[in-house]
Amino acid sequence: MRQAPCEYMMWNGLPVIRREIAECIINNFGLNQKETASKLGVTPAAVCQYLSKKRGKIKIIDEKVLKEISISAERIIEDDGNSIITETCRLCKIMRSGGIFSFFCNACNTDE
Repeated sequence: MRQAPCEYMMWNGLPVIRREIAECIINNFGLNQKETASKLGVTPAAVCQYLSKKRGKIKIIDEKVLKEISISAERIIEDDGNSIITETCRLCKIMRSGGIFSFFCNACNTDE
């Protein structure tokens, strides 16, 4: 059975996005794992798995994307995690359009 692009993103892309945001929050903004988990709406154990590369194994090296991740991390911190969904979707679109997650889906390319 073929995997839908959104299913792929749920299992592969979302963990990468969360890992990158978690690393940015901890390394650049000084929050601990528990605080980071709270901002991301995940458990501290999930953050631990992101940091140990057990989840989200793809490493982002594109400087433009890393800058956008930093912007998202700052927004998430500033609004106490309320923009996590908006920022996750924004980063997903950026990563898909940049070829980091290489597939194309007309249903996924809406601006709604």
